[in-house]
Amino acid sequence: MVQSVSHVVDPKDESRHVAGSEQLWGESYYADFVSEDGELAGYVRLGIYPNMGVSWWTMMIVAPGQPLVAWTDYNLPVPDESGLWLQARGVELACDASKPLEEFAVRAVGVGELHGQPEAVYEGRQGKPIELAVDLTWRTDGSPYHYILTTRYEIPCLVEGQLRLGDREVALVGSGQRDHSWGVRDWWSLGWCWSSARLDDGTRIHGTDVRLPNRPAFGYIQSAGRVAPVSTLTISEDLGAHGFPRSARIELEPGGLDLAVYPLAFGPLLLRSADGRISRFPRALARYEAADGRSGVGWIEWNQPQ
Repeated sequence: MVQSVSHVVDPKDESRHVAGSEQLWGESYYADFVSEDGELAGYVRLGIYPNMGVSWWTMMIVAPGQPLVAWTDYNLPVPDESGLWLQARGVELACDASKPLEEFAVRAVGVGELHGQPEAVYEGRQGKPIELAVDLTWRTDGSPYHYILTTRYEIPCLVEGQLRLGDREVALVGSGQRDHSWGVRDWWSLGWCWSSARLDDGTRIHGTDVRLPNRPAFGYIQSAGRVAPVSTLTISEDLGAHGFPRSARIELEPGGLDLAVYPLAFGPLLLRSADGRISRFPRALARYEAADGRSGVGWIEWNQPQ
Protein backbone atom coordinates (compact mmCIF):
# COMPACT_ATOMS: atom_id res chain seq x y z
CA MET A 1 0.00 0.00 0.00
CA VAL A 2 1.05 3.59 -0.61
CA GLN A 3 1.29 5.82 2.43
CA SER A 4 3.11 8.86 3.76
CA VAL A 5 6.64 8.15 5.00
CA SER A 6 5.76 9.86 8.29
CA HIS A 7 3.34 7.04 9.08
CA VAL A 8 5.68 4.15 8.25
CA VAL A 9 6.25 1.69 11.11
CA ASP A 10 9.77 0.52 11.98
CA PRO A 11 9.73 -3.30 12.28
CA LYS A 12 11.98 -2.97 15.35
CA ASP A 13 9.09 -1.32 17.17
CA GLU A 14 7.24 -4.64 17.34
CA SER A 15 9.57 -5.50 20.22
CA ARG A 16 9.36 -4.12 23.76
CA HIS A 17 10.84 -0.72 24.52
CA VAL A 18 13.00 0.70 27.30
CA ALA A 19 10.70 2.03 29.99
CA GLY A 20 10.55 5.68 30.93
CA SER A 21 10.75 6.79 34.55
CA GLU A 22 7.08 7.75 34.97
CA GLN A 23 4.93 5.57 37.23
CA LEU A 24 2.23 5.20 34.56
CA TRP A 25 4.66 4.43 31.74
CA GLY A 26 3.35 1.32 30.06
CA GLU A 27 3.53 -0.81 26.96
CA SER A 28 0.40 -2.29 25.41
CA TYR A 29 -0.24 -5.03 22.86
CA TYR A 30 -3.90 -5.10 21.81
CA ALA A 31 -5.72 -7.20 19.20
CA ASP A 32 -9.40 -7.74 18.37
CA PHE A 33 -11.41 -9.95 16.03
CA VAL A 34 -14.84 -10.41 14.50
CA SER A 35 -15.85 -13.71 12.90
CA GLU A 36 -16.79 -13.72 9.21
CA ASP A 37 -20.49 -14.04 10.03
CA GLY A 38 -20.31 -11.32 12.72
CA GLU A 39 -21.75 -13.67 15.34
CA LEU A 40 -18.66 -13.94 17.59
CA ALA A 41 -16.09 -11.31 18.49
CA GLY A 42 -13.47 -10.57 21.08
CA TYR A 43 -10.34 -8.74 22.08
CA VAL A 44 -7.17 -9.39 24.05
CA ARG A 45 -4.74 -6.95 25.62
CA LEU A 46 -1.45 -7.31 27.45
CA GLY A 47 -0.50 -4.11 29.28
CA ILE A 48 2.96 -4.03 30.89
CA TYR A 49 3.65 -1.46 33.63
CA PRO A 50 7.26 -2.05 34.76
CA ASN A 51 7.41 0.88 37.22
CA MET A 52 4.37 -0.47 39.07
CA GLY A 53 5.63 -4.05 38.85
CA VAL A 54 2.44 -5.41 37.25
CA SER A 55 0.98 -6.50 33.95
CA TRP A 56 -2.66 -6.28 32.98
CA TRP A 57 -4.31 -9.06 30.99
CA THR A 58 -7.78 -8.62 29.55
CA MET A 59 -9.77 -10.86 27.23
CA MET A 60 -13.43 -10.42 26.36
CA ILE A 61 -15.52 -12.66 24.11
CA VAL A 62 -18.94 -11.39 23.04
CA ALA A 63 -21.85 -12.51 20.87
CA PRO A 64 -25.11 -10.62 20.30
CA GLY A 65 -27.75 -11.81 22.74
CA GLN A 66 -25.34 -14.15 24.55
CA PRO A 67 -23.60 -14.00 27.96
CA LEU A 68 -20.30 -12.13 28.21
CA VAL A 69 -17.09 -14.12 28.64
CA ALA A 70 -14.67 -11.97 30.69
CA TRP A 71 -11.12 -12.79 31.69
CA THR A 72 -9.19 -10.04 33.49
CA ASP A 73 -6.20 -9.98 35.81
CA TYR A 74 -4.54 -6.67 36.79
CA ASN A 75 -1.89 -8.18 39.08
CA LEU A 76 0.24 -10.38 36.85
CA PRO A 77 4.03 -10.02 37.01
CA VAL A 78 6.06 -8.11 34.44
CA PRO A 79 7.56 -10.45 31.81
CA ASP A 80 11.32 -10.80 31.95
CA GLU A 81 13.36 -8.26 29.98
CA SER A 82 12.20 -8.26 26.36
CA GLY A 83 9.81 -11.19 26.75
CA LEU A 84 6.12 -11.32 25.97
CA TRP A 85 5.27 -14.44 27.90
CA LEU A 86 4.44 -15.22 31.52
CA GLN A 87 3.01 -17.92 33.74
CA ALA A 88 1.49 -16.91 37.07
CA ARG A 89 -1.77 -16.88 39.06
CA GLY A 90 -3.22 -19.65 36.92
CA VAL A 91 -2.52 -17.78 33.68
CA GLU A 92 -0.32 -19.07 30.88
CA LEU A 93 0.22 -16.39 28.27
CA ALA A 94 2.51 -15.90 25.26
CA CYS A 95 2.46 -13.22 22.56
CA ASP A 96 4.58 -13.78 19.45
CA ALA A 97 5.76 -10.89 17.26
CA SER A 98 8.63 -12.81 15.65
CA LYS A 99 7.37 -11.93 12.15
CA PRO A 100 7.41 -8.14 12.53
CA LEU A 101 4.54 -6.28 10.86
CA GLU A 102 3.40 -9.52 9.20
CA GLU A 103 1.96 -11.68 11.98
CA PHE A 104 1.12 -11.44 15.65
CA ALA A 105 0.01 -14.51 17.61
CA VAL A 106 -1.57 -14.84 21.06
CA ARG A 107 -1.80 -18.07 23.00
CA ALA A 108 -3.27 -18.12 26.48
CA VAL A 109 -4.89 -20.55 28.93
CA GLY A 110 -6.73 -19.70 32.13
CA VAL A 111 -10.09 -19.28 33.86
CA GLY A 112 -12.49 -16.45 33.15
CA GLU A 113 -16.04 -15.60 34.19
CA LEU A 114 -19.38 -15.88 32.46
CA HIS A 115 -21.74 -12.92 33.02
CA GLY A 116 -25.40 -12.78 32.03
CA GLN A 117 -25.18 -9.01 31.55
CA PRO A 118 -22.12 -6.84 30.75
CA GLU A 119 -22.91 -4.28 33.47
CA ALA A 120 -22.01 -6.99 36.01
CA VAL A 121 -18.38 -6.01 35.34
CA TYR A 122 -19.08 -2.48 36.63
CA GLU A 123 -20.96 -3.79 39.64
CA GLY A 124 -18.16 -6.11 40.70
CA ARG A 125 -20.35 -9.18 40.55
CA GLN A 126 -18.61 -12.53 40.34
CA GLY A 127 -19.50 -14.59 37.31
CA LYS A 128 -19.62 -18.31 36.75
CA PRO A 129 -16.09 -19.72 36.23
CA ILE A 130 -15.30 -20.86 32.71
CA GLU A 131 -12.08 -22.44 31.42
CA LEU A 132 -10.65 -20.58 28.46
CA ALA A 133 -7.97 -21.01 25.84
CA VAL A 134 -7.03 -18.84 22.88
CA ASP A 135 -4.68 -19.60 19.99
CA LEU A 136 -5.14 -16.87 17.38
CA THR A 137 -2.96 -15.29 14.71
CA TRP A 138 -3.41 -11.79 13.29
CA ARG A 139 -2.02 -11.48 9.73
CA THR A 140 -1.54 -8.01 8.28
CA ASP A 141 -4.21 -7.06 5.75
CA GLY A 142 -3.25 -3.58 4.68
CA SER A 143 -0.61 -1.11 5.78
CA PRO A 144 0.79 -0.71 9.32
CA TYR A 145 0.13 2.90 10.31
CA HIS A 146 2.12 4.93 12.86
CA TYR A 147 0.56 7.91 14.60
CA ILE A 148 2.46 11.19 14.19
CA LEU A 149 2.08 12.71 17.67
CA THR A 150 2.53 9.66 19.85
CA THR A 151 4.34 6.32 20.04
CA ARG A 152 1.64 4.06 18.70
CA TYR A 153 0.77 2.18 15.56
CA GLU A 154 -2.28 0.33 14.24
CA ILE A 155 -2.50 -2.59 11.79
CA PRO A 156 -5.60 -3.93 9.98
CA CYS A 157 -5.58 -7.74 9.99
CA LEU A 158 -7.23 -10.98 9.05
CA VAL A 159 -7.57 -13.35 12.00
CA GLU A 160 -7.55 -17.13 12.23
CA GLY A 161 -7.21 -19.77 14.93
CA GLN A 162 -8.93 -21.61 17.76
CA LEU A 163 -10.87 -20.70 20.87
CA ARG A 164 -11.96 -22.96 23.71
CA LEU A 165 -14.86 -21.58 25.76
CA GLY A 166 -15.62 -24.10 28.48
CA ASP A 167 -16.38 -27.33 26.65
CA ARG A 168 -16.98 -25.53 23.35
CA GLU A 169 -14.30 -25.52 20.65
CA VAL A 170 -14.49 -22.73 18.07
CA ALA A 171 -12.55 -22.49 14.81
CA LEU A 172 -12.35 -18.78 14.07
CA VAL A 173 -11.87 -17.03 10.72
CA GLY A 174 -12.48 -13.31 10.51
CA SER A 175 -11.03 -9.81 10.49
CA GLY A 176 -9.64 -7.52 13.13
CA GLN A 177 -7.29 -4.77 14.19
CA ARG A 178 -4.22 -4.75 16.38
CA ASP A 179 -2.13 -2.00 17.91
CA HIS A 180 1.03 -1.50 19.93
CA SER A 181 1.77 1.57 22.03
CA TRP A 182 4.33 2.62 24.62
CA GLY A 183 4.56 5.67 26.86
CA VAL A 184 2.58 7.20 29.71
CA ARG A 185 -0.98 5.85 29.74
CA ASP A 186 -3.23 7.60 32.27
CA TRP A 187 -6.67 6.05 31.85
CA TRP A 188 -8.15 8.38 34.49
CA SER A 189 -7.19 11.82 33.14
CA LEU A 190 -9.09 12.16 29.85
CA GLY A 191 -11.69 10.48 27.71
CA TRP A 192 -11.55 9.20 24.15
CA CYS A 193 -13.36 7.16 21.55
CA TRP A 194 -11.44 4.63 19.45
CA SER A 195 -12.98 2.81 16.50
CA SER A 196 -12.02 0.35 13.78
CA ALA A 197 -14.03 -1.43 11.10
CA ARG A 198 -13.87 -3.39 7.87
CA LEU A 199 -16.55 -2.47 5.33
CA ASP A 200 -18.06 -4.93 2.85
CA ASP A 201 -15.98 -3.59 -0.05
CA GLY A 202 -12.74 -4.25 1.86
CA THR A 203 -12.21 -0.66 3.04
CA ARG A 204 -10.51 -0.46 6.43
CA ILE A 205 -11.38 2.45 8.71
CA HIS A 206 -9.76 3.55 11.94
CA GLY A 207 -10.15 6.68 14.02
CA THR A 208 -9.43 7.92 17.54
CA ASP A 209 -11.15 10.99 18.96
CA VAL A 210 -9.31 12.24 22.07
CA ARG A 211 -11.66 14.42 24.08
CA LEU A 212 -9.51 17.55 24.31
CA PRO A 213 -9.97 21.12 22.99
CA ASN A 214 -8.48 21.57 19.51
CA ARG A 215 -7.91 17.84 19.45
CA PRO A 216 -5.95 16.34 16.57
CA ALA A 217 -7.41 13.67 14.29
CA PHE A 218 -5.88 10.19 14.47
CA GLY A 219 -6.64 7.44 12.01
CA TYR A 220 -6.83 6.31 8.41
CA ILE A 221 -8.97 5.07 5.55
CA GLN A 222 -7.34 2.21 3.62
CA SER A 223 -8.88 1.23 0.29
CA ALA A 224 -7.77 -0.01 -3.14
CA GLY A 225 -4.11 -0.11 -2.14
CA ARG A 226 -3.96 3.42 -0.77
CA VAL A 227 -3.78 4.86 2.74
CA ALA A 228 -5.40 8.21 3.46
CA PRO A 229 -4.59 9.72 6.85
CA VAL A 230 -7.67 11.15 8.55
CA SER A 231 -7.60 14.93 8.32
CA THR A 232 -10.75 15.64 10.33
CA LEU A 233 -12.69 13.34 12.62
CA THR A 234 -15.88 13.85 14.62
CA ILE A 235 -17.41 11.16 16.81
CA SER A 236 -20.60 11.64 18.80
CA GLU A 237 -22.63 9.13 20.78
CA ASP A 238 -26.03 8.63 22.41
CA LEU A 239 -25.49 7.29 25.92
CA GLY A 240 -27.80 4.70 27.41
CA ALA A 241 -27.98 2.82 30.72
CA HIS A 242 -24.69 2.33 32.60
CA GLY A 243 -23.01 4.74 30.18
CA PHE A 244 -23.18 2.17 27.37
CA PRO A 245 -23.70 4.11 24.11
CA ARG A 246 -26.82 3.10 22.17
CA SER A 247 -25.42 4.45 18.92
CA ALA A 248 -22.69 6.67 17.54
CA ARG A 249 -21.93 8.75 14.48
CA ILE A 250 -18.49 9.05 12.91
CA GLU A 251 -17.65 11.67 10.27
CA LEU A 252 -14.31 11.35 8.50
CA GLU A 253 -12.33 13.36 6.00
CA PRO A 254 -11.00 13.00 3.37
CA GLY A 255 -13.85 11.58 1.35
CA GLY A 256 -16.80 12.79 3.39
CA LEU A 257 -17.36 9.40 4.99
CA ASP A 258 -20.42 9.42 7.28
CA LEU A 259 -20.92 6.32 9.46
CA ALA A 260 -23.72 5.29 11.79
CA VAL A 261 -22.44 2.88 14.42
CA TYR A 262 -24.64 0.48 16.39
CA PRO A 263 -23.10 -1.44 19.33
CA LEU A 264 -24.22 -5.08 19.29
CA ALA A 265 -22.51 -6.59 22.35
CA PHE A 266 -20.39 -5.01 25.09
CA GLY A 267 -17.21 -6.30 26.71
CA PRO A 268 -16.55 -3.49 29.24
CA LEU A 269 -13.77 -2.93 31.76
CA LEU A 270 -13.73 -1.15 35.11
CA LEU A 271 -10.29 0.39 35.64
CA ARG A 272 -9.09 1.49 39.10
CA SER A 273 -5.96 3.54 39.70
CA ALA A 274 -3.61 3.08 42.65
CA ASP A 275 -5.04 6.27 44.21
CA GLY A 276 -8.65 5.15 43.86
CA ARG A 277 -9.76 6.87 40.67
CA ILE A 278 -12.15 4.96 38.40
CA SER A 279 -12.67 4.88 34.66
CA ARG A 280 -15.43 2.98 32.92
CA PHE A 281 -14.44 1.50 29.60
CA PRO A 282 -17.34 0.28 27.44
CA ARG A 283 -15.95 -1.53 24.40
CA ALA A 284 -18.35 -3.08 21.91
CA LEU A 285 -18.68 -5.20 18.83
CA ALA A 286 -20.51 -2.88 16.45
CA ARG A 287 -22.27 -2.65 13.13
CA TYR A 288 -21.08 0.19 10.88
CA GLU A 289 -23.42 1.64 8.22
CA ALA A 290 -22.11 4.24 5.79
CA ALA A 291 -24.40 6.87 4.28
CA ASP A 292 -23.30 5.70 0.80
CA GLY A 293 -24.76 2.22 1.39
CA ARG A 294 -21.67 0.29 2.46
CA SER A 295 -21.69 -1.55 5.76
CA GLY A 296 -19.38 -3.62 7.94
CA VAL A 297 -18.41 -4.70 11.43
CA GLY A 298 -15.69 -3.81 13.90
CA TRP A 299 -15.06 -2.60 17.42
CA ILE A 300 -15.61 0.73 19.14
CA GLU A 301 -14.60 1.84 22.64
CA TRP A 302 -15.02 4.78 24.96
CA ASN A 303 -12.82 5.70 27.90
CA GLN A 304 -15.06 7.36 30.50
CA PRO A 305 -13.12 8.70 33.50
CA GLN A 306 -15.53 9.17 36.41
